[in-house]
Amino acid sequence: MRKSTLLPLLAAALAATPALAQHDHHAMPGMAMPADTAHHDLSGMEMGSMGDIPMSHAYSRNLPMSRNGSGTAWQPDQTDMYMWMQHKGPWMLMYHGAAFGRYTSQNFNHNGARGHANAVDGPNWFMTMAQRRVGERGLLNLSLMMSLDALTETRGGYPLLFQTGESYKGQPLIDKQHPHDLFSGLSVGYTYAFSKDVDLTAYLGYPGEPAVGPTAFMHRLSAMPNPDAPLSHHWTDATHITFGVATLGLRYKQFKLEGSNFTGREPDQYRFDFDRPRADSWATRLNWNPGPTLALQVSHAYIKSPEDLHPDENVHRTTASVLHSRSWGQRHYIASSLVWGMNKTVGKGPEHAVLAETNLTLGRPTFYGRYEFVQKDSEELNFYIVGPNDGYVATVFNVNALTLGASYRLTTLGGPRGPELSVGGQLTGYVIPETLQGNRYAPGSYYGPGYGRLPLSASVYVRLNAPWMKAM
Repeated sequence: MRKSTLLPLLAAALAATPALAQHDHHAMPGMAMPADTAHHDLSGMEMGSMGDIPMSHAYSRNLPMSRNGSGTAWQPDQTDMYMWMQHKGPWMLMYHGAAFGRYTSQNFNHNGARGHANAVDGPNWFMTMAQRRVGERGLLNLSLMMSLDALTETRGGYPLLFQTGESYKGQPLIDKQHPHDLFSGLSVGYTYAFSKDVDLTAYLGYPGEPAVGPTAFMHRLSAMPNPDAPLSHHWTDATHITFGVATLGLRYKQFKLEGSNFTGREPDQYRFDFDRPRADSWATRLNWNPGPTLALQVSHAYIKSPEDLHPDENVHRTTASVLHSRSWGQRHYIASSLVWGMNKTVGKGPEHAVLAETNLTLGRPTFYGRYEFVQKDSEELNFYIVGPNDGYVATVFNVNALTLGASYRLTTLGGPRGPELSVGGQLTGYVIPETLQGNRYAPGSYYGPGYGRLPLSASVYVRLNAPWMKAM
């Protein structure tokens, strides 16, 4: 199926969703809970009518829905949401989704240089969650996430300068972002509330997300307008699609301690199947929301053999992050994230990554930015510098990337609660070492072009996403 045919189909799929969501009830775009909602007991609230009370958190009867992140991660309570909601008997249903139609030009100011590429593509994802109460203290949550990236991102993915970490047809993907699997999430979670302050959650995903890092980039409000995956993805949140996850989490008031057992190997190149679960890796994470505008976490993971091309390399990954969200008025909010990640493998020094991003939405216009510092070695980039006697020397390169962008919400499709249509564009500049700018010397005794001085990349896009809901 050609991309020109598929992108309208994605739009039609999103446009059809509000008809389902409004069959019984309408969503609540204006309902807000007090800023200290997280400290109030929600356990006695009835969910019989969507007009009476909002859903609770996916993994706690006593936390607000707006704290939901990806997997079992937390976001700030003042995080605005984009979704449809529906009530079916004892079940509360949520539908999320976003789809881009995009033209991107990478390293456009260096024609013929490394990483120079142009493409029309369409990153996308769709998610549904179902939640119901079980008895006086239980909460059951089911979730499904799907993506048609494999159809809209051909030949191994979309061009993205300095992106690494995956493989396709036995070759590493360099300067490309891989597509996500058709089944990107399929999970079940059960939470038992001992009291309004203490609950215990068991979570199983195939695929799912272990307790590693912050909320994954595609679910962070701070990253929502940006169609590109972060260059630091494989330092912080690359485990968001893992085929085989089991997590236990204990919450006490505004703290939650989690432990996960999961499959270390990342999804293979076959995007329409289910990979073999291995249960060979582990992670632990501490979450803390000190107030309604902040979500903090620190995590550490042992990841066994994550890369198919390097099966003997195991990774120790450590992350820490601060997420901030604050909303005021109608569709006015700011959401920001500061994320650090470190990968350590045997025989190599630690490699660090830092991400800082923000999303300022003022009604229809949105202004956003992302800065990243990432350390990538010669093996990842397949880029070696010339050493003595014309030999090649491996090194670690410091890559700095700054993205500035803006988007504008044009309209909604199919009625006031239809998907929102926006247009936008962004520009990214890269500050890189001189050694990456000139010709490289790679294994096999050949020279190749470098990236040039101050590479630039740009994208223009249209975006469809679920309608806005104020933080609850």
